[in-house]
Amino acid sequence: MEAAPRRDRHPLMNALLACGLAVLAGCSVAPLPELKPPVPETWRNAPAGVAPPSADLKGWWTALGDPALDALIDRALQNNLDVAQAAERLRAARTLNHHARDPYLPSLHGRTNDVIDPDTTASYFVVGFDAVWELPLFGAWQSSKRAAQGQENSAVAALRGAQVSLVAEVSRRWIELRTAQQQAQLLGGVRDALQEKLRLQQVRAQLKLVAPADIAKTQAELARSEAALTEPQQTIIACVQQLAVLMGQPEPDPAWLTPGPQPQLGAWQLTTAPADMLRARPEIASAEAEVLRAAGDLGMSRADIYPHIGLGASLQWSTNILSNYRAHTGEAISSFGPIIDVPLFDWGQRVAAAHAKDHQLKAAVYAYRQAVLQGVAEAETAMGDLEQSRAREDATQRASVALDGTIAALRKREELNLGSKLDVQDGLIENQRAQLELVSAIAARDLAYVSLYKALGGAPMSNPPLPSDAPVSDVPVAKGTD
Repeated sequence: MEAAPRRDRHPLMNALLACGLAVLAGCSVAPLPELKPPVPETWRNAPAGVAPPSADLKGWWTALGDPALDALIDRALQNNLDVAQAAERLRAARTLNHHARDPYLPSLHGRTNDVIDPDTTASYFVVGFDAVWELPLFGAWQSSKRAAQGQENSAVAALRGAQVSLVAEVSRRWIELRTAQQQAQLLGGVRDALQEKLRLQQVRAQLKLVAPADIAKTQAELARSEAALTEPQQTIIACVQQLAVLMGQPEPDPAWLTPGPQPQLGAWQLTTAPADMLRARPEIASAEAEVLRAAGDLGMSRADIYPHIGLGASLQWSTNILSNYRAHTGEAISSFGPIIDVPLFDWGQRVAAAHAKDHQLKAAVYAYRQAVLQGVAEAETAMGDLEQSRAREDATQRASVALDGTIAALRKREELNLGSKLDVQDGLIENQRAQLELVSAIAARDLAYVSLYKALGGAPMSNPPLPSDAPVSDVPVAKGTD
């Protein structure tokens, strides 16, 4: 009559034991700090009337209107070696993250051993299995996942950062290349006009219509124009070599040396500048991942202060393979019970390690805030540069249009014998120099545009692809989870 109540107690005791273990497993988890980046609601250096919709950074470079640049960026994203390195590190971090909690799963080991009896009268061959299950108590289960997830998030941010830097660098080098090619053509035009002007002056000098000082001045200008031609040529050589490195190839493409149209924004204006764009900055994402990893390390250090509790089982079978006094026999033995590892003399060291991890977590939070502030400062600066460069391009464009009209008027006066060819050459030289200023202004605005979107975390695509064998869907934007 009394046996039944005892059987009823077993499920209750088991439930209480399970609840106790669950409580132990969940306690001492380091709380994740609340990260609220101090992002401004509006930008001080943005043009008036900029609306704050949701961010869309996909394919931002297409606004430059250069299909050759678009194709170049696609090639770079697949072939760049820095991106390939970051992709491999992400694969490694993801593999480890998938098995972050494996140390807290039951493990089974099989082993053999050759044992000699201490009295040297017998030798035994032992075969056995050992099973150990360390219980993930005191927050170790969640903390181990946090640390591994932080490592994966950091690898995702590194890949995104490599791609952002790659796209920005390819855009910059391509803009500089096309700009240098345009400058070389215009400087060649200035040189040709100066050569024609010098020829005309030498003809007039024979007629005593031009002073020798004027000829010397024109010769000096011609020499300076020839010297100026070396600068864009140097830029062209440097840009094609850098583009080859970015493409992951040893030699530049010959097609790059063929002059082409300069990329330019044209009528594009900044109409959207949402503050949440900054959240896509790889530097901020990396700092956030470091906070998650530091929180996981803190939780693991706290769990290490307390006893490690687990369950163990063993099954061993031995056979006497050599004996001086008895026949060969075989025996089996098994065991099962709890395993408790209590820190004693090194407990103070473990407590100090936990305190150190707590300070490292606080440092990671400060680093995150610093990354946000740095991102805001870079975005504000780049936004101001873009607006000022737009004003400069508009002004130089108006000056160039005005000089085009002047050249037409000078040519008309020459046809009517109201002006000279020297006046036309002077007008051509001035016009070419105005075109040089316009080309530089367009390039400055293009580069400011690239800098702005890099400062805003202009990722090459919403989910960055892994090069080679991994599809885009394999790289989600990792979030911190418990």
